[in-house]
Amino acid sequence: MHELGLCTSIVDAVEARAGDRPVARVKIRVGRLHHVHPDAFEQSFEMAAAGTVAEAAVAELVLLAVRSRCLSCGEEAEDEERIVACSACGSVDVEMTGGDELILESLEYRC
Repeated sequence: MHELGLCTSIVDAVEARAGDRPVARVKIRVGRLHHVHPDAFEQSFEMAAAGTVAEAAVAELVLLAVRSRCLSCGEEAEDEERIVACSACGSVDVEMTGGDELILESLEYRC
């Protein structure tokens, strides 16, 4: 369950930003190439956040599509999995342009 390691790193980043302020919501954008399962992520976040300023926080997970660009014809594509060949021309000369992101987008603090 790699989600726990991911969530531990996220909670560390949340604590570094929040200081002593209690956090109500954390928005995280994760590329699909990380193969994060939303239910496992939610459970892992709760475990990682226990005893921290993020303990009662809701983790809002946004999954980002895998994006690519064909270096032969310039076609751009999105999918849920790694793109190995261009759907337009069939070339395997494809560059990944997204899908491996891990972004702590925002924190919402409790009053």
